[in-house]
Amino acid sequence: MPAFASVQTPPQTPPLSLFIADDPPRRNEYSNGRNAVVNKISTPYNSRTRTGKIPDNEFSQENPDLGPFLLKVARDTMASGENPHKALDYALRASRCFEKCSGTGLQYVMSLQVVAAIYCSLGRFEEAVPILERSVEVSDPKNGSDHALAKFSGYMQLGDTYTILGRLDKSISCYGSGLKIQIETLGGTDPRVAETCRYLAEAHVQAMQFDEAEKFCKKTLEIHREHTAPASLEEAADRRLMALIFEAKEDFESALEHLVLASMAMIANGHDIEVAAIDVSIGNIYLSLCRFDEAIFSYQKALTVFKSTRGDNHPSVASVFIRLADLYYRTGKLRESKSYCENALRIYAKPVPGTTSEEIACGLSDISAIYEAVNEPEEALRLLQKAVKLLEGAPGQFSTIAGIEAQMGVMFYMVGRYVEARNAFGSAIAKLRSSGEKRSAFFGILLNQVGLACVQLYKIDEATKLFEEARGILEQECGPFHLDTVGVYSNLAATYDAMGRGADAIEILEFILKVREEKLGTANPDVEDEKKRLAELLKEAGRDRNRKGKSLENLFDPSSHTMKKELTKSFSAFRFKA
Repeated sequence: MPAFASVQTPPQTPPLSLFIADDPPRRNEYSNGRNAVVNKISTPYNSRTRTGKIPDNEFSQENPDLGPFLLKVARDTMASGENPHKALDYALRASRCFEKCSGTGLQYVMSLQVVAAIYCSLGRFEEAVPILERSVEVSDPKNGSDHALAKFSGYMQLGDTYTILGRLDKSISCYGSGLKIQIETLGGTDPRVAETCRYLAEAHVQAMQFDEAEKFCKKTLEIHREHTAPASLEEAADRRLMALIFEAKEDFESALEHLVLASMAMIANGHDIEVAAIDVSIGNIYLSLCRFDEAIFSYQKALTVFKSTRGDNHPSVASVFIRLADLYYRTGKLRESKSYCENALRIYAKPVPGTTSEEIACGLSDISAIYEAVNEPEEALRLLQKAVKLLEGAPGQFSTIAGIEAQMGVMFYMVGRYVEARNAFGSAIAKLRSSGEKRSAFFGILLNQVGLACVQLYKIDEATKLFEEARGILEQECGPFHLDTVGVYSNLAATYDAMGRGADAIEILEFILKVREEKLGTANPDVEDEKKRLAELLKEAGRDRNRKGKSLENLFDPSSHTMKKELTKSFSAFRFKA
């Protein structure tokens, strides 16, 4: 039977942190600064509270001067970096004072957002969520622009917090609510609206929702073209993001066009390092188009700039080595490929100061894919395990870790370590479920893979449930006639047969055979394999084949979407499709 696509590595899209500064400068109101309300609203206090001891009793909390004073002390304490826990105590007391003295007004909302910001700085993101939800709940834009700003700021801060927690669906919802308030207040073409649209585009990229990402990125480009000069830095950044989206959608020519325009803008503004980074992206597109000489030229240009400006041991140099290693593997020059991998590993073994664990983990994961391709699964596994260790405990890395664990599952399956494969796939699935990424085609394929591991462990009932869930997702995301969906049908038919549900297995196989005959032709060896399988089941049931091919079209959503494939492998076991 024909092989089914194995677990794919999710497209290597940059995390939001690469596009959004951790500590953005203070911007005008309705900008995406996390402390927009705090920066806008002053915190006056008088001489009676300025020099006196901070009262501790509840009665004193009814003093209208105390709340602003406590809030200022909280902010000053946090800015000094001396005692964030003390700052949290001051901010909590300030919010109680505001609630008692002025109810759920603007100052109360401001204090809640300060409390949430301190919780986040302490790594207590889960505790920040209900505080921010409360700040959004009590803000009413109808009370004026300051209140609208407060609600907008709360939504954006809540979206950032959900992003760090890996709950991308909720993050996108919060950013969308903030954008709606912003457009209602400022209009749809304000430059600050473009910034929020970019937030949404980046969030959709992380969630692998590329059509939505393209829509918001186009809006960002339109606004920037209206308000900035041609070839501006803002337009260049938008085009790089658009290129990333088109690359993920396998529209390589469009991606190349945007990258060339972005490069021209960066050259005009004298940003040599950014030009080099774009050259790497251009090389990636040429590699995808099999234009290898042009890809090498782009990579070497970038390598020269990175070495001269950042040094020979910078992770940006290692990243270009990895791209060259992949290129030489694809062109059959395995010795050169392995040499570049070793050069990159030497850099990651002794990283320069400032190198993040995320950079190293991403590089190790990419090198692992090359070792896997040259049939060195044990070395690939070792690198993936090291990458997961580097990312453990890092906020906002749920999807990245899940992708690495999925790769580990593939490796374990290849070497026959099925229990470990099932555990790795299961851990990846749990992370994707918690982050809201449970309706993507990648998630459906991942369910199929863990089902295959269960089959190898003779857990047929568990495998059947997983195949059924995978079928539902892939029908929705890819359509019933997509070959990936058909592969899951084959696996489900095999489990039904193993469970004694012959009629269900026959019904599915008749549909599969019809699809394969239409797509591959009746003489294809894979079609012959399906025919033999169906003939065996029909013989056991004492039936002949229904030549009309019972169609399941009415049972399935006929919509079809394309899905990017990064990694494909073939497995065969129990007539299942990997």
